[in-house]
Amino acid sequence: QLPMTFTVEEAVETIGFGRFHIVLFLIMGSTGVAEAMEIMLIAVVSPLIRCEWQLQDWQVALVTTMVFFGYMVFSIVLGLLADRYGRWKILLLSFLWAAYFSLLTSFAPSYTWFVFLRAMVGGGVSGHAQGLIIKTEFLPTKYRGYMLPLSQVFWLAGSMLIIGLASVVNPTIGWRWLIRIASIPGILLILVFKFIPESARYNISTGNVATALATLQRIAKMNGAVMPEGVLREPAKERRGRFKDLIHPKYLRTTLQIWIIWLGIAFAYYGVILASAELVERDLVCGSAAPPVQDSSDDSEERRSPCHCRLFRPAAYQTMIISTVGEIALNPLNILGINFLGRRLSLSITMGCTALFFLLLNICTSSAGMTGFLFMLRALVSANFNTIYIYTAEVYPTTMRALGMGTSGSLCRLGAMVAPFISQVLMNASFIGALCLFSSVCVICAISAFTLPIETRGRALQVCITTPGAPAKCYSKCSLETSRL
Repeated sequence: QLPMTFTVEEAVETIGFGRFHIVLFLIMGSTGVAEAMEIMLIAVVSPLIRCEWQLQDWQVALVTTMVFFGYMVFSIVLGLLADRYGRWKILLLSFLWAAYFSLLTSFAPSYTWFVFLRAMVGGGVSGHAQGLIIKTEFLPTKYRGYMLPLSQVFWLAGSMLIIGLASVVNPTIGWRWLIRIASIPGILLILVFKFIPESARYNISTGNVATALATLQRIAKMNGAVMPEGVLREPAKERRGRFKDLIHPKYLRTTLQIWIIWLGIAFAYYGVILASAELVERDLVCGSAAPPVQDSSDDSEERRSPCHCRLFRPAAYQTMIISTVGEIALNPLNILGINFLGRRLSLSITMGCTALFFLLLNICTSSAGMTGFLFMLRALVSANFNTIYIYTAEVYPTTMRALGMGTSGSLCRLGAMVAPFISQVLMNASFIGALCLFSSVCVICAISAFTLPIETRGRALQVCITTPGAPAKCYSKCSLETSRL
């Protein structure tokens, strides 16, 4: 008689949710704090570097574009490396890389050096997505739809922290010290990564059964749970992280539509963030970029210069903080939506609403009204990101999950690279034109989300690619349950 066996998926489901997952959530979730501070940093230092180096609009926009260029390039590279050498190692490497170059940025002697070093920081930050993958691969199925959206709280905390710090540090000791302080959370996180093990799903997919079993036993002990009876089953070994797997017939349409959605969501998300900064910096009201009437003093020509110093006032920081709080405003509804309506329908609804609120920004309203619109936009674009992160991590099998996230992240940054030139350049030339462009992209994403061929709600994480009708080379919980019927 053959001995009883079990899979990693079955072990994760049997062990259930407990103390280990709370520690995992706090540590891996905190990677969002560090990432948010590094990404949001540009929005709050842009007025100062514009002033210090006398930059024009396109030069300010280029800084953000190059950050996401570094992110885009390294997302693919680190995704491939994570599928080959492990999620944990790449996560640690990316934090060391980002912290090192972030500190160097604070000593940048010129605009050119600043752009280059921030691009390197973007490359390091791209590896932070491995934290999400580790969380996804350790969470039981029914908890993924609840715990992963809650990670947005950490991004919110990082965003509010950097804005709050900027309001105090920028006017006193300057933007260089702000960058140094912003690197501290990432350095502290490096010290606690040792408490989180490598993904058991990754280890079992590479044939490292003993390590995977030891990890699962450790989790069961922390949670006070019992392991399944039998022997941990090892799947057939497959080549790791092949790009052609993303365009395998089973995933081709899904991959293409996911790429479109990631590109559009990032375009809208960072467009909102940068547009918020531009609106409060330039006092744009009623859809007009016309500056307020100035005194006929000698510096009037300087005030009209594209390089003029327009530093944030306290009210501007307040507006940015209020709109940033919007990122968790829809979290409860978002969690309910993705768990009861499904990932696809929930995403299509929030993308459609995002398109609508972009157009509402053109309505002539008060400062409070504008803040309200920005609040709702931040809430919607945040919900979009929550849902597509979860969907992408769930739809691909373990053998290509990190690569799938990496390539999606690269397309995401392509959208983010374009956003600055729309929010910081085109918006000053044609306010309604920029808003219509953002809205149109969101409509396309809504349609793509609604027509995605695979719904992942309640679906077990796949271990490798399986083709209907073909001999099963590896397993998933679904295929095992089907074979028992």
